[in-house]
Amino acid sequence: MRKLEVGVIGLGKFGSAVAEAVSDKGHVVVGIDNSGNSIKRNKELLRHVYQADATDIEALKQLRLIDLDKIVVSVGKSMEDAILIVLNLQELGIHNMAVKACTAEHAAVLRRLGVKHVIRPELDAADRFAHRIANPGLLDLVPIGGDVLLQELEVDMWDGRSLGDLGLFERGVMVVAIKERGAGKYDVVPDAERILATGDILIAVGREKDVLALIP
Repeated sequence: MRKLEVGVIGLGKFGSAVAEAVSDKGHVVVGIDNSGNSIKRNKELLRHVYQADATDIEALKQLRLIDLDKIVVSVGKSMEDAILIVLNLQELGIHNMAVKACTAEHAAVLRRLGVKHVIRPELDAADRFAHRIANPGLLDLVPIGGDVLLQELEVDMWDGRSLGDLGLFERGVMVVAIKERGAGKYDVVPDAERILATGDILIAVGREKDVLALIP
């Protein structure tokens, strides 16, 4: 796996969590915040931390962010600051970014500015939890876009049947990995003759309506 260099602008709770998670996966993180306290808190977690005002395009130029693989912008509740930072990054030729939105209106503005990955952590978490409440057989999901989801399902009523028997592909769903009950890792691209057992975990890809139709 290629080591990425990721910039995180805004080291509040969400920004720090993202920076730490990316760093833990072996990638290089450049943390940026205009608060001295945030810089101090993150110096123990990140090797590269800089105090700078990201709304100042000259400050961003000095940090050479154009050399990074991706930028995450998480500047708290200031819609104006986030929009100005996005415009500054675009002015520098940076377009591969993910930006945290404060509200639905903020998200709409960011999308109109051309931001492809808009993050709303609380809403995303609430939506995923609501799915789990409404569909007990659904363990977790990851939205991919265009109504397509990566879903984690637990085998129950399919005990003793093979993937081929289920005809999932014909129903618009593809199983890309299986983890046997109690196993520590997934088997990727399982064979159609693979026999399922209660407690096995399936990773399936498909449109939301097609995957949820599998759950009794």
